[in-house]
Amino acid sequence: MNNITYCKAIELLHQVSTANGFLASAENTTNYKRVWARDGVICGLAALASGDEELILTFKKTLETLANNQHKVGTIPSNVLLSEDKNDISYGGLAGRVDAVTWFVIGVCQYAIYESDSSFVTKYNSEIEKCLDLLDAWEFNNKHLLYVPLSGNWADEYITDGYVLYDQLLRIWALKSYNYFVKSDAITEKIQNIITQIEINFTPNSVGEKYHERAYDEVKFQDYMPCSFSPSGYKTQFDAFANSLVLLLNIGSDEFQNKILNYAVTLAENTNLGLLPAFWKPIFENDEHWNLLKNNCKYEFRNHPYEFHNGGSWPMVNGFFGLALIAKAQTKKATLILDKINAANGINAFSFYENFNTKTSASNGVAFCAWSAAATVLVHQSLHTNFKMYT
Repeated sequence: MNNITYCKAIELLHQVSTANGFLASAENTTNYKRVWARDGVICGLAALASGDEELILTFKKTLETLANNQHKVGTIPSNVLLSEDKNDISYGGLAGRVDAVTWFVIGVCQYAIYESDSSFVTKYNSEIEKCLDLLDAWEFNNKHLLYVPLSGNWADEYITDGYVLYDQLLRIWALKSYNYFVKSDAITEKIQNIITQIEINFTPNSVGEKYHERAYDEVKFQDYMPCSFSPSGYKTQFDAFANSLVLLLNIGSDEFQNKILNYAVTLAENTNLGLLPAFWKPIFENDEHWNLLKNNCKYEFRNHPYEFHNGGSWPMVNGFFGLALIAKAQTKKATLILDKINAANGINAFSFYENFNTKTSASNGVAFCAWSAAATVLVHQSLHTNFKMYT
């Protein structure tokens, strides 16, 4: 099954390859027939893992498209449509997308590291520096953590806002990737400052001045880092993507990372799909944040309990969990997660659905989703070849 799904995943990545980069889906759904920053870079990382020269070239084109459409203030497009009939550049919908900026920097640098081509980073040095300056500005209080608006990242219809864990971690990865080339003492210091603030504000019993001491003291921390906090307090759902990045980037004590690992493995084992929900537990109508969730949608409400961001299971997110397991030498568990990803991607003649209802296992969202295919490729190649991303 693994090899069949892998071949189908590569086939889908070729289907979404265009002269301007990776599209988000091969399905004829308007908003997905675009080059997206985060989707494109994740597909690009899979391209590097595959070693497929045509896919790697599409990754390069993806990065060029994003760079060519960077806003003058430094913002990277959330998505770009370039066609004979229409050109359209979006920097976000209800709010701008902070993670487009970090994924772009990660993408340029990971491509250059893979190709051993520092000139590619040099080519986009001014674009990257604009991105880093913009990230500095988005701290607002100059205390090392980004302040992210509601709807400001991939979980664009969820409740996370303020100091969102996922975005802090992507920034660390972006800075580390860029610093592979520039070897700046200032960037090294910045990385450590961000890590310190994450450990102080997102882990229990930490030592150091908190951003929001009163809110921190009221939190009942569990065996993972909470998804976000803001002036209104902490949101304590488990963010599978963010906590996978915690493990990949090796942040926090070994003891706490082991707690995250054990929590995540147990959670996945206790679902019908055997996959991690994107955020857990689901928010229900009688919960505190239901109205915030219900109103945060531009078109139709999709965040029903156990679906979409609200407890739904995404192959893409589980791909990063698989990479985290490999990073922690949990090869057997990573192999099991890959099997579960492949089983989900194989449903309905390899339809590579966007996400699934964690309670019923019913498919949700768009079919032939490129980053669902990328999950299979990334974990498969990380297990079976020498591929490893620079983290």
